[in-house]
Amino acid sequence: MFEINTLATIFAALMGVSILLYAILDGYDLGVGILLPLEQADNSDTMIASIGPFWDANETWLVLAIGLLLIAFPVAHSYVFEALYLPTAILLISLVLRGVAFDFRAKAAFSHKPTWNKVFKAGSLLAALSQGYMLGMYVMGFESSMTAYCFSMLSAFGVAAAYSYIGACWLIMKTEGALQIQAVNWAKKAGWICFFGVLLVSIVNPLINADVYAKWFTWPVTLYILPLPLLCFILFAVSYRVLQNLPKTEDRHCWLPFCLTVIIFTLCFIGLAFSFFPYIVPGKLTIWETASAPESLSFILWGAIVVIPVIASYTAFSYRVFWGKVQELRYH
Repeated sequence: MFEINTLATIFAALMGVSILLYAILDGYDLGVGILLPLEQADNSDTMIASIGPFWDANETWLVLAIGLLLIAFPVAHSYVFEALYLPTAILLISLVLRGVAFDFRAKAAFSHKPTWNKVFKAGSLLAALSQGYMLGMYVMGFESSMTAYCFSMLSAFGVAAAYSYIGACWLIMKTEGALQIQAVNWAKKAGWICFFGVLLVSIVNPLINADVYAKWFTWPVTLYILPLPLLCFILFAVSYRVLQNLPKTEDRHCWLPFCLTVIIFTLCFIGLAFSFFPYIVPGKLTIWETASAPESLSFILWGAIVVIPVIASYTAFSYRVFWGKVQELRYH
């Protein structure tokens, strides 16, 4: 169907889109979990209701991304998860805790409900921190050095802040009244932390990686690609300006912060993808070196052509059905 280099590029693109969609979709519901106010029972119910129809399906994109990595780039899969065994285990445990807490908080005795809220919040925070740590180790090329560990810890808190940011923006769009005002304040604070995190990565990434530096600062490529981070920083400023004027009468523009955050996430992802392509393991393995046999990839591509549109369709349908302001939390 296609030659091997083309197939490897197609599967890398599919995996990249899956990771981006996961970061956006599961990012906001992890953010809502991180922001869960343990002392406000009514607000906690409303916040969980805002993600109730979506949170489980959002994780499908993570499963798809890991599946594509395993099938299309098995050598890279082994390398990455050998280097990230511990944070991956923490991530899986935290996602299990979230799932258990989501259901048990409704079925437990009233006096036990705050405990499950704490478990849900802890699971959300651990999931975000572990993903941020893995991102930091990836940027550092999986080095076993104190610098890499420190940067990865900073990245962990940066990703947690980013998820809190998009989660707060989701709540602005989905809630009303006092909770919406509280979400605006959360978004302002998390937005600043997220901004400095993106700025730090933008500075450190080219400094520690000569190939990345050459990509970003080689003329005339610089002319075309350097506006990307500049646009990202401008959108942070625009978002903060919008947040200062919310909420408005008739709830106008309540959707705008979330849309701006989605664009920021997308620009950041494009920047990282540009920095490391064609490496799937930075500085060590390219997508072409680690790709499966072309016969296998050609066969799997037909499955992807069927499966990915189905996942995208039911995801879009679920958001269409449950669009609008959040309603009372119900369990079925």
